[in-house]
Amino acid sequence: MRTLLLYREDGPLARALGRSNPFAPSLLLVIAVLPLAVVIVLGERSDGAVAAVFAWFIALGGLSRGSDLESDRFRWTVPPLLRAGEYAAIIWLAPAAGLALLVVLAFHHYDLVYRLRYHPPAPPTLGGGWDTRLIAAWIMLVAGALPEGFYAGAGILGGLFVAECVASWLKFDEQTQGDAE
Repeated sequence: MRTLLLYREDGPLARALGRSNPFAPSLLLVIAVLPLAVVIVLGERSDGAVAAVFAWFIALGGLSRGSDLESDRFRWTVPPLLRAGEYAAIIWLAPAAGLALLVVLAFHHYDLVYRLRYHPPAPPTLGGGWDTRLIAAWIMLVAGALPEGFYAGAGILGGLFVAECVASWLKFDEQTQGDAE
């Protein structure tokens, strides 16, 4: 169950919201993603609409962290729904620059899954979490810093994630060689 929490890659706001309501079901995320999907389909991209759907998604996504993972039958849906919401929001705001950022995030999430599979404990998350990245995206939108902000974010996060990945795998390699001796 702890692995599912790590796959969520929550930032500080989502973790705080999850602690505030330990009874929220994980299916709350389905309700969280719906308004985002609707505004994307309608083509509405005003600052207010983006703020509203991001706030809704972050609030319900964070609250869903408090779900009882032991008895929640739909707990497996949480990481994919968070990824779908985050990725869709990024592409919606700046398609070309968003793609650059998505490549970096996809690499990070792939690395997260395989590091947890082959050498737990949990890796550190230098990316701030999905909630922090969405808040940063909205701030960049309002400041008029898109698409440049996404390109810069992709470069910065890409460097951090690759360095984190390499350091982790080198440490794992040293540990396995030490165990073999």
